[in-house]
Amino acid sequence: MTEYERSRTMPALPEPVFDEATDPARLDAWMPRELHVRVDDPPAVTVHEDRSGTEERGLLRTRQDQLRMEWGTRDAGRYAGWLQVAGLDTGTSEVTIHLSFFEDGAGPAPETVERELDESLARLEEQVRLRVDGG
Repeated sequence: MTEYERSRTMPALPEPVFDEATDPARLDAWMPRELHVRVDDPPAVTVHEDRSGTEERGLLRTRQDQLRMEWGTRDAGRYAGWLQVAGLDTGTSEVTIHLSFFEDGAGPAPETVERELDESLARLEEQVRLRVDGG
C-alpha cells in the first residue's frame, strides 16, 4: 500500500472552506485537471480520467458534522482518500488530503501524485480566496 498526505492553510473559517471543497458543481475547479467527477446517485459517483480515458465507479461521502469528505473506488477497491478541514486559532483553516493506493504500482508515479496534491490544494485555496473576497 502506498499513501500520500498534504496539508495547506486556507484564508477562511472551516465551514466555508468545507463547503467550497465539497460542492459537487465545484470539484473540477480544484481537483487534478485530468479527473472529472460526475455525481450519479449519492454517494455513487463516476470518475473520468482524461489520461487513460477510463471511467471508474466510485463513492463520495461528505460528513458535514466532521468537516470531512471521503472517497474511493466502488468495484475494484484500488484506492481511497479523504479530505479534512480543521479550524485554526487565527480564523484560518487547514485542509489535509490523504490518498491510499492499495495495490503496489497502482496510481500515477509518486512525484506526479505529490505534485497534483500540491496543485489541487493551491487551486482550492484560490477558490476559497475568491469566495471569501466575494469574487
